[in-house]
Amino acid sequence: MAQAMGQRRRQVSGTPEKIQSGDRHAGPQRTTGESAGTQRIGPRITFSQKLAWSLAIALPLGFLGLFFAWPVASLVMRGLLDNGHLDLAGVGEVFLRERTSRVVGQTLYQAAWATGISALAALPGAHLLYRRRFVGVGLLKALVIVPFVLPSVAVGVAFHSLLTKGGWLESLGLDGTSQAVIAAMVFFNYGFMLRQVGSFWAQLDPRPAQAAASLGAGPARVFFTITLPRLAPMIAAAASVTFLYCCTAYGVVLVLGGRGVSTIETEIYVLTAQFLDLRGAAVLSVAQIVLVAACLLVAERARRRFGARSDWVGQVPASALTWRDLPAIAFTTALICFLLVAPIASLLVRSFKRSGEWTLANYLDLFNPQATPALLVSVEQAAWFSLRTALTAGAIAMVVGVCIAVVVSRQPRSTWAKRGLVWLDGFFMLPLGVSAVTVGFGFLITLARPPLALTKSWWIVPLAQAVVAVPLVVRTLVPALRGIDPRQREAAASLGAGPGQVIRSVDGPVLWRSGGLAAGFALATSLGEFGATSFLARPQSPTLPVVVAQLISRPGAVNQGMAIAGAVVLALGSASIMLICEYLQNRAAARKPGSRKLGNRGADSGKPSSRMKRTASAINKD
Repeated sequence: MAQAMGQRRRQVSGTPEKIQSGDRHAGPQRTTGESAGTQRIGPRITFSQKLAWSLAIALPLGFLGLFFAWPVASLVMRGLLDNGHLDLAGVGEVFLRERTSRVVGQTLYQAAWATGISALAALPGAHLLYRRRFVGVGLLKALVIVPFVLPSVAVGVAFHSLLTKGGWLESLGLDGTSQAVIAAMVFFNYGFMLRQVGSFWAQLDPRPAQAAASLGAGPARVFFTITLPRLAPMIAAAASVTFLYCCTAYGVVLVLGGRGVSTIETEIYVLTAQFLDLRGAAVLSVAQIVLVAACLLVAERARRRFGARSDWVGQVPASALTWRDLPAIAFTTALICFLLVAPIASLLVRSFKRSGEWTLANYLDLFNPQATPALLVSVEQAAWFSLRTALTAGAIAMVVGVCIAVVVSRQPRSTWAKRGLVWLDGFFMLPLGVSAVTVGFGFLITLARPPLALTKSWWIVPLAQAVVAVPLVVRTLVPALRGIDPRQREAAASLGAGPGQVIRSVDGPVLWRSGGLAAGFALATSLGEFGATSFLARPQSPTLPVVVAQLISRPGAVNQGMAIAGAVVLALGSASIMLICEYLQNRAAARKPGSRKLGNRGADSGKPSSRMKRTASAINKD
């Protein structure tokens, strides 16, 4: 046995080209060895391993099928069916309504402007934070992504405090306008665009740009003729997802938009909760699903185009700042100060004021149930309810998301298997853009009767929040898993590892490093989820976003002050979770040995990488 394992190790370390040309399946494959006969690469897949893979696919499919597809389909079909028969006569009538056309047009208008501004504004920041080296760059990377995970209710209250009467920008007259909503959407998505574009910009080969500069091209010409065309697929992918987020900004529009500003998602809420117009809500839900599918298709094709580029070389060392970076520094600094810092600073300052006087009463009243008789619990109790449900929802989302990420990150050779994974990935991403209001209202329709009578159960809120958080977990883990060199898995399989052992030794460390950030997204998203929770939370156990929305909608200095203080607590909680998880991930990445650098690319140098060697060592120990 030891002699056979030694022969396999020599094949991996001495002739890696055989691995490149061989079959890339870790199943019952065979290849011709130096001795007579055949030699099997890796053990046959056992029944228990097949069962594990089946469960990894069935668990997320069952979870999303039961708690997403069924509620959404039930709501849609209830609006489209008449006495059990499909009736499409009213679909045209819904779209011909003047209000519907105005809402759809306003949704697309606001999303297009917010996406374009976010994409253009993110390019200078991505250049600074991912292609330049300076003190504090890691902290800045963490800070700019924090707005993306802030609760939408808290962001709406922050911009409202900045623009409303007594706010710093009251003179602009933007409170309750589309411009205010667009600014809040840019606040949300600027960090996401910057992170997506910057992380891939840091992996582009810099030599074409250096060659153009050496031939006399100026910085602007190098950027527009060399760098920007190479970044275009990734910009398109990030922009399509950003457009999707902007179309579904429910909490921001509800708090900030006023009566004259609405989106498809807020219109679904109005039609279901206020007018009980299920047909109209169903038609808009179908339109939103079509929009989601189109955005995801554009994003996936753009990612594939970028991933197929030959100039993606891995992590490129950042260079020091130069005087040519001054315009980017000035623009990024001004944008961060006025767009990201100002709303949060205004929210924090106004939380210590009531009726124009400095006071701590807004925070002290959070612990007093008698401060707002209309609420059955204090804001403090609502905060604890939110934390408990967020922890539960985050744990569920992580279990389901890890299963999805491991499955869809595989690289099968079969065309049908590849297409199947694409369809699975698309289905798992649908909750990303389908209205959370639709999900919540669907829960009330489908889960109110046996055998799943959960509407009176505490579990219904964390289950709905987990549905919303799962796509963010998947989108965080899948790029990291797809970045693993396939030859590392092949090396493990050639040393006798089964599929489970390959996942544990090769995929496991990557999941551990990326899992912290994924958990941060899941917790922060669940903590601030408002759309579905606003339907499902019981009056005796509301979450903090629901309480803040209730308070901000009521007149009176006490209600307004408590709403602002509650929004500060909610924002600080989400930001703290995200910063801690980001710090832990960066710390784990800093300890990662053998990271890919330009000029030190073990996977492409004809020699086994350090992870291949560590994998072989781990398998030999087993």
